[in-house]
Formats: sequence, structure tokens, C-alpha cells
Amino acid sequence: MKRRIAPAIIVGVAAALSLGSAGCRRAEAPAPEAAPLTPVQALAARLDSVAAARRIIFGHHDDPVYGTSWQGDRGRSDVLALTGDYPGMMSWDIGLIEEGDTVNLDGVPFGRMREEVAAQAARGGINTFSWHPRNPLTGGDSWDVSSRPVPAAIMADSALSAQFDGWCSRVAGFFLSLTDSAGARIPVIFRPWHEHTGSWFWWGREHCSPEEYRALWTRLRAACDSAGVDNVLWAYSPDRVDSYDTYMERYPGDGYVDIMGTDVYHFGGEEGIAQYQRDLERSLGIAMQAAAAHRKPLALTETGSEGVVVADWYTRVLLPVVSAFPVSYVVVWRNAPADLKPGHFYVPYPGHPAEADFRAFAADTTIILARGLADKF
Repeated sequence: MKRRIAPAIIVGVAAALSLGSAGCRRAEAPAPEAAPLTPVQALAARLDSVAAARRIIFGHHDDPVYGTSWQGDRGRSDVLALTGDYPGMMSWDIGLIEEGDTVNLDGVPFGRMREEVAAQAARGGINTFSWHPRNPLTGGDSWDVSSRPVPAAIMADSALSAQFDGWCSRVAGFFLSLTDSAGARIPVIFRPWHEHTGSWFWWGREHCSPEEYRALWTRLRAACDSAGVDNVLWAYSPDRVDSYDTYMERYPGDGYVDIMGTDVYHFGGEEGIAQYQRDLERSLGIAMQAAAAHRKPLALTETGSEGVVVADWYTRVLLPVVSAFPVSYVVVWRNAPADLKPGHFYVPYPGHPAEADFRAFAADTTIILARGLADKF
């Protein structure tokens, strides 16, 4: 049965979200002539419009660069193979940009990534980015929490601080390099320091204080602002939470955040469904409360069920929950090539038992892929 939230709550929250930063206008006052929107303001307005229409943009990580049975081909996509269309949102990660590498942590060349970002923008789609930077103390990956608290060390050690600032500058340079065929910067979403309410990353809850976490965020943002980055919407994405206070504990402030999100994954098969739906409903409800209070769009910034072991997961497990909230987009994780990471995929592929269910999900009137996004928003 589809889960429901009181209609009055949904209508009220959707109205609050659609106000954005503009707030309420007095009905009797004539509206001044509006200045043209900047590209990043236009992207924010698209998200607002999608949520107000009670539609949801579907996104997939690394979608056009590899799939379960292929890698590196042009014009391919597991989503495209099943639906005849690309996802409305492409998700990417810039891990290893901080070290000046030419490929990211999953082997995607940054040059190819730029090309695909431009192609997605040209078809009317949207791009979003996460960042899994290496541990600057150990040289390990983002999941290396073996060293002393890294954020505190960055702030206290002058050499480490300078290294971190250099990393931030490289991030800024990457976003400045995202341009279309006319040379204009492409507006994108950036989701740094994600899932910080967990402790599996070196910036996680057990590895830094709220003040140190906020300092990471504001320092990165300052570097981007100083470099002239003006094409980024910033998304805040705690992992699953059980209270509003936990969600907001490390919030860097309205001047640093444009989107309120949350990351919630489904673990296990049938036996994990009830827990996932409870966690998802609770976390989205809390994020919705924050989005309304701070006049920001709401998003399910990362989710999925590895291997899609429940054949009707998309229509029976995910869709009933997300469609009950004014969510502007939902992103599932990647489809790693089977010869590199067997079973690590989040969208079914042709011949998979969940193939028909995913097609039904994509065809649902709530869900938007690339063509629908371009045509209507």
C-alpha cells in the first residue's frame, strides 16, 4: 500500500519550497520587472518547478561511461537500454581531482566526464557531483579513518592546511572548466562532505566536531567563491537521521547551502524493506522540514539497493515513499562493470529480473527522464 502523508502538510511544504529565497509578495503591490535569472538561479528554479508539479527527476551515477556489461563506449547507458532515454540527472564523482589526476577514483577520465556533462546539459538534463577526497594525513582513501582526526589536523597544521587549500583550488578549477559549446559555464549541483552523520568517511561525525565540519565546508566554499565559481548549487546530504537536531547539527548555514538532501540505502532483500522504508520516510520527513524552514529544494541525493535483488524494488519499495514527498530528484548509485565488481549495480540491465519493473517505474507519471525534463521544465 502506498504510504501517505497528510495532504495539508504536503501542500503547505510544497508552497513553502516554491517560494525559494524570494519569500512572500504582497498581493496589492505591483511586481517589479524581474532581472534575468543567472544560469545557477535558473537551475534552482527548475528544481522548484519540478517539486511544485509533484514530479521527480531520476538520476544515475556514472550512467553514460560504463554499465554492467560494458565500459567506455560512447552513446551507451543501462538506463537508455531499458527505457529509450537517458536519466534526467547524471551523477559524477571528482575524487582524485585533488591530486591532479587525469582520471577519477573509479577510472573515469575527467576529460570524458566534461564531455558527458556538456552532452547531458545539451539534452536538457542536469548534472550533480560528489567528492571522495583522499585522506590527506595517510594518503588513503575517503574511508581511511585510521589516522588522528583529519579535519582538526587540517586546521592546526600549516603544511596540511596549505595542501588542503590546494585541493580546494583544484575543485574550483574543475567546476570552472565545465562549459558548453559556446563557452558558457554549465550550472551543476555539488554535494561535498556527504553522509557526515555516519562515521565511515574521515569527515564523519565521530572524526570531527560540528565546528570542524562546518570549517571544511566554508573553507571549500570560500576557495570556490574566490576563484569565481558561479555555476554551482551546493547540496547538503546527511546520511539517514532520526531527529531534526541531528540533521541540522553540522549545517554550515543558509549562505552556503542551496539544496536539502539525504542519503538512505536499502540493505538486504525482502527482510530489509520495512526498515529501509521507515528510515527513508523519517529522513525525508526531517529533510522536508528543514527544506521548508530554510526555503530550499528537497532531494533524495543518494539511494539504491545493491544488485536490485527485489524484482519490484523500484515500484513497490522506492516509488511509494518518494512520491509522498515534494522531492525534486532522486539519484541511485552506479552500475559497475561485472568483471570489475560483480553484483555492484543499482539499475537493472536488459535480461535482469527487475527489468520490467524498472521500465514501469520510469514510465510512471511522477518520474522524469531527460526528454521529459527538457520538454516540460
